[in-house]
Amino acid sequence: MDFESLVKHISTIQNTLQTQAAHAVNLALTARNWLMGCYIVEFEQNGEDRAAYGEQLLKKLEQRLNTKGLNERRFREFRRLYLVYPQLKEQVLHYIMSGNEIRHILSAEFTGPIRHSVCAELQISEVQQNKWSIPAERLFNKLPYSHLKFISKIKNPIKRAFYEMEAIRGCWSARELERQIASLYYERSGLSQNKEALSALVRQQATQLQPKDVINTPVTLEFLGLNERALVTENDLEQSILDNLQHFLLEMGHGFCFEDRQKRILIDEDYFFADLVFYHRILKCHVIVELKIDKFRHEYASQLNMYLNYFKAEVMQPDDNPPIGILLCTEKGDTLVKYATAGLDPNIFVQKYMIELPSEEEIKEFIASSNY
Repeated sequence: MDFESLVKHISTIQNTLQTQAAHAVNLALTARNWLMGCYIVEFEQNGEDRAAYGEQLLKKLEQRLNTKGLNERRFREFRRLYLVYPQLKEQVLHYIMSGNEIRHILSAEFTGPIRHSVCAELQISEVQQNKWSIPAERLFNKLPYSHLKFISKIKNPIKRAFYEMEAIRGCWSARELERQIASLYYERSGLSQNKEALSALVRQQATQLQPKDVINTPVTLEFLGLNERALVTENDLEQSILDNLQHFLLEMGHGFCFEDRQKRILIDEDYFFADLVFYHRILKCHVIVELKIDKFRHEYASQLNMYLNYFKAEVMQPDDNPPIGILLCTEKGDTLVKYATAGLDPNIFVQKYMIELPSEEEIKEFIASSNY
């Protein structure tokens, strides 16, 4: 074996086992979400005390569990997953009963509602009548939950099957799937005279699914119990500036109360992160600080404006004043700032920050000591 062979073998091992790990996590996540959806539907149909909860069931469930990642919105997604894909029943049961530890922990009482769900049985029989439907085994093994979540929103079963097939054939990432749905790929395919040529072109241009796409998502990180900051990619410079900025504002006093860092904001299906969030007890408002390691761009103002609107609608209390947004950039053009912020929230302030550079003597010493 030579060195190049060693590199090839180690690279193959890394890629193969990383893919296997991502696939295993995804199967567990899909099984968990489908099972939760099954039990929610079972309770809604046959629960002894279901009348006491009514429409507040999912909210009450969120409050009682008090577990990150398990909230009312997610429970609705899980319920929809179960109702749209009842044919996954046998795959899920086989998966959860295949491990020795799980098989001994789970009882007949646990799996009973799944095996005897009338709602699921009726829908499965309907699915089996459609020869164009994607087999349940392929759905479970080939499409991550991030994909099934998007596709399950589609009401037309033929349209669902189309995106299932194309996502599997093209090995699309979840973002690519979302983009294709938004670009009306199904409708464009219906209008196209050469559907295979269009499909080949889309597959050629599409972004393919990678193991990191399966692992590095908010839902997966919550499922694995990992810190949400694992989603945030910050270089050392940005981290250092945020550290010092947070310390500086707190040292200023005058009402700044630190509330959160990398505040995660969920809007529709996307996650956003506000760098620093303070509450000013004198002004009685939130102060959101966004740091950019480059010059001002018009989209930065729009992003901060979105954060302010979110805080007004979701966070602000009746006796609070509207939030303030501070955008810090390395450079800013006054004219661009003027046009970019016109019509936006008047509480957006754009400022330029300076980084303390090393002295000339330090630079000279560095150059002198360098081997070049």
